[in-house]
Amino acid sequence: MDRVTAAPAPQAEEAGEFLDPALVEEAARKSGLLWVSAGGAPARPLWHVWQDGAVVVVGDGAEQPLHGLADGQDALVTARSKDKGGRLAAWPVRVVELAPGGDAWRAAVEELKGKRLNAPDTDTVTDRWARECRVLRLETAGPTAQRPGAMPDGSHAARPLPSAATTRRPVPAGLPRLLLRRRGR
Repeated sequence: MDRVTAAPAPQAEEAGEFLDPALVEEAARKSGLLWVSAGGAPARPLWHVWQDGAVVVVGDGAEQPLHGLADGQDALVTARSKDKGGRLAAWPVRVVELAPGGDAWRAAVEELKGKRLNAPDTDTVTDRWARECRVLRLETAGPTAQRPGAMPDGSHAARPLPSAATTRRPVPAGLPRLLLRRRGR
């Protein structure tokens, strides 16, 4: 009798790389924000859309700041799990700036316009984006750097970035007495 030998089972790493595109797409579609870092700068949250196999963002001008993202640059995108809130995946991307008015730009802007919440100029937002903002495609540029089963050790906690919106001040001297008095009632 002839023996039939099964093909060897793929290694866990090979199986993870096989699922990378699906994981990246699902994470990007379900997440409202992605954290993007480039050029050694701290990661910043960006709202986005998933369009034609890439993350698309609009920024600068009156929109979200795109610190450190430039055409042709490499960056790292991190997505969190919508269910658990923890880091789900991180993958390298290549930044491509779309020229205002081109076909790719118009298609991206139509997707972005549908996701832009509370725009001050809903009817003319695309005109403003063409004048003041940049539209970037963050195209996947390799296998995921982090994914379930391949996460680095450590918490990855980071101090909040400096901001004028910080309201942290010392606790007023009378506050502890006021709080204790309410508990006694």
